[in-house]
Amino acid sequence: MSAHPAPPVWWYDAGREPPPVARLLAALYGGATGLRRAAYRRGLLRPRRAGVPVLVVGNLVAGGSGKTPLTIALVERLRAAGWNPGVATRGYGRDDPAQPLWVDAQTDPLRGGDEPVLIARRTGARVRADRDRAAAARALAAAGCDIVVCDDGLQHYRLARDLEIEVVDAVRRYGNGRLLPAGPLREPAARAARCDFRVVNGVAGDLPPGFGEWPMRLVAERALPLLGGRPQPLAAFAGQRVHAVAGIGNPERFFAMLRALGIAVVPHAFADHHRYDGADFEFGSDLPVLMTEKDAVKCTAFVGERHFSVPIRAEVPEAFWIALLDRVPGRPGARA
Repeated sequence: MSAHPAPPVWWYDAGREPPPVARLLAALYGGATGLRRAAYRRGLLRPRRAGVPVLVVGNLVAGGSGKTPLTIALVERLRAAGWNPGVATRGYGRDDPAQPLWVDAQTDPLRGGDEPVLIARRTGARVRADRDRAAAARALAAAGCDIVVCDDGLQHYRLARDLEIEVVDAVRRYGNGRLLPAGPLREPAARAARCDFRVVNGVAGDLPPGFGEWPMRLVAERALPLLGGRPQPLAAFAGQRVHAVAGIGNPERFFAMLRALGIAVVPHAFADHHRYDGADFEFGSDLPVLMTEKDAVKCTAFVGERHFSVPIRAEVPEAFWIALLDRVPGRPGARA
């Protein structure tokens, strides 16, 4: 099974010092990744262009921050503006990660990865899963896409990009500010200054001007029965106890979202990209089960009529979309 385990306690607890071995490994990791960045910066290694504009959505920390909901929203906005977007992604958790794969709504999540399948189902866009995101972007361009959105590719310097969007968790931010594995950072926090946009997930209302950040809110309004049937408003579960299932980078964000709607949550947190089986849902009480969409795509084979998927929608200010679309090079249908 390929899944991200829960982060070490010291990542987000300023009162806990990382163990010496973690600090040593962080120094080695920082040196190796720093050399790689310098090689691209000095032209010793050259990024590959896709032949169409490329927008990268990513983060500096390991784990979830809301990249996939923003990627879905970005694809929808680009299509509304006349573009034909495709999505390049690594596809964590795939059975054969070395094999590039076209992913669509019917792809088995074990083959295509939970997030790529979710993106394909929600957007209907062409989705290419490949560890080499530059090769994925080129395949999308060859298939007729006139713009590529790369989901989680900020550190994949092999792929030339036109715009970078960093997604930050408003509560966790950069944790203790240390590099992996002493902290959650994949790159030094100073790297954020080179991103074109910084979107902060979990901020309510507009941020004061001058921070260079755009607030994002994840909105959940409906519960979809996994075995089919009429969607229910989440408000219908207010005042009820439910089992809440989340195998994402930050499960507590999902649980808090449900609690804010007045739902009494019995939480069940799993590792990111967890592979479920029927035993995972033996909770000992017959309550409704609400789970994230990312989890639900993997669970239709062993759930019942009281299991629901909760779709998430990313909301950012309209000014963000205006600013972003103004920065996208070229025009729909044009080739670089």
